[in-house]
Amino acid sequence: MTRRKHKYSGTKLSRGEPPNFSGQHFLHKPGLIREIVDRAQIGSEDTVLELGAGAGALTTLLSERAGKVLAVEYDEKLIDTLKRKTAAYGNTVIIHQNILNLRLPKGKFHVVANIPYAITTPIMKLLLNRPTSGFQRGVIVMEKGAAKRFTSPYVKNAYVLVWKMWFDLRLIKEISRECFSPPPKVESAMVKITRRPKPIIGNQDRMAFIGLAEYALKVATAPADDVLRGIFTPIQIKHLKRSSDIRGDQSIGSLTVQQWGVVFHTMTRHVPRPYWPRLSKKQLEQYQ
Repeated sequence: MTRRKHKYSGTKLSRGEPPNFSGQHFLHKPGLIREIVDRAQIGSEDTVLELGAGAGALTTLLSERAGKVLAVEYDEKLIDTLKRKTAAYGNTVIIHQNILNLRLPKGKFHVVANIPYAITTPIMKLLLNRPTSGFQRGVIVMEKGAAKRFTSPYVKNAYVLVWKMWFDLRLIKEISRECFSPPPKVESAMVKITRRPKPIIGNQDRMAFIGLAEYALKVATAPADDVLRGIFTPIQIKHLKRSSDIRGDQSIGSLTVQQWGVVFHTMTRHVPRPYWPRLSKKQLEQYQ
């Protein structure tokens, strides 16, 4: 079956991603809107980036609490509505732009958003692929399936594992379709993202860890012993398993972030650099 492109971003939609931009679904439950902003812990000194501001349900509350609000919306028909609703606030900037072409703020910032579901993964990559950005914390409403995939202890995708070295991702709660107008066809969930006070991998080691993650998670269900055997000697594997409580028969996708930290640091200390997993050009492009 031919994969179709979404008119919003030009990106291909996989079968699991509902095209949700053109069929917008706005939050309309005041209690839920307050809860989202409360959980984001926004203060008067904070800069907040809202991706997909829509009709402004979150924007106005954010404008009351934040020091500065950058509200991004692509739909031209909603720009006037957003400007009218935020006219009384001198701290809010309405940005009419495609989210995926956005340059992130240079300083520290937080994200509060009900994002377009069709581009959930590209938005998450925009925020999390570069740990040197100023992104500190976020509360994001997204499609429930994506939320579970990003927050599950069992990791199937290398890029999700890479994110977790610098950020903690937690599923806060599921959200009923009835909280949106009109109701979407899929269930939703609220995800909280928090920058780790101390990253598991240093920024200078980012590319080396990406190489390890891409190599190790080619088959997430593969036994850890089989995967580690491609990098470490038998003696190194023995010591590695002893120091990290990794079982040889457990699937590589079930390792904890702490265990991944041990695997990586063992590799960088004891395996000569020419034997580290290397990224292909195509893999590298995913993290640009």
